[in-house]
Amino acid sequence: MKTVYKLLFYILLVLLFVILTVLTQIGGIILVITLLLSKTIKYKLPFKTLLVFIILYSTATFLLVPKIAKISGREKVIQSSSIKPANYISVILNRNYVLPEVNKLLRSAAYELKYQNSSIQIRYLDACFPFINGFPLLPHLSHNDGKKIDLSLVYENQDGIIINKSKSISGYGVFENALNNEFNQTQRCFEQGYLQYDFPKYLTLGRINSNLKFSEKGTKQLLLALLKEKTISKIFIEPHLKNRMGIKDTRVRFQGCRSVRHDDHIHIQIN
Repeated sequence: MKTVYKLLFYILLVLLFVILTVLTQIGGIILVITLLLSKTIKYKLPFKTLLVFIILYSTATFLLVPKIAKISGREKVIQSSSIKPANYISVILNRNYVLPEVNKLLRSAAYELKYQNSSIQIRYLDACFPFINGFPLLPHLSHNDGKKIDLSLVYENQDGIIINKSKSISGYGVFENALNNEFNQTQRCFEQGYLQYDFPKYLTLGRINSNLKFSEKGTKQLLLALLKEKTISKIFIEPHLKNRMGIKDTRVRFQGCRSVRHDDHIHIQIN
């Protein structure tokens, strides 16, 4: 029986290593270091291994990784009064790294919004991991080179006032569905067998701010501010939202049925 328990323990460790690596890129390595270091600490502390992991992971995430990432040409999304994370999940999980050019375009778009006396904040979701081109940032298909970042849609209250909040804890998964008179790309993708297309509905981590509604005017204003930047190569958003807002720029396009629907967030990428 001891052999079986030992085998199960190692299987769980491998699974935990994989999960932490998939979620944070560095978590698996921190786990290995934690297990080695924890054995050398002779003090008997409750949850000793967990405490060591939290200390090491926090130190790496907030002190070491940002400095090392610069060697590979990436940096954290720079926060300001106009550029903020939609939630801190992406920050804690090291999913907030981009090339400096992405930070530059975000600053420029934020400046443009301020120039227009807009109260809209650029609220970012997942970007990329700090290291290694090609390393997947699941469940995204293409966030693997520092050139991509997701932004929140813009919402307003019942009086039409911009509210810089999300409709889910994660920022994903609460969709702005096509109206009856609009082309329904989601339904078309389902009919073609792409059943994963609305998968983000399982990633909300809980719905919040149900009183908010999609701001057509605010989201259009955000998109037009972004599109002033020539470094933008593509923006993905659902066709019915593009048409509803009257966006004509060909860089704003449909991402394809092999991806997931983009009427809960905006995907932008640079050349």
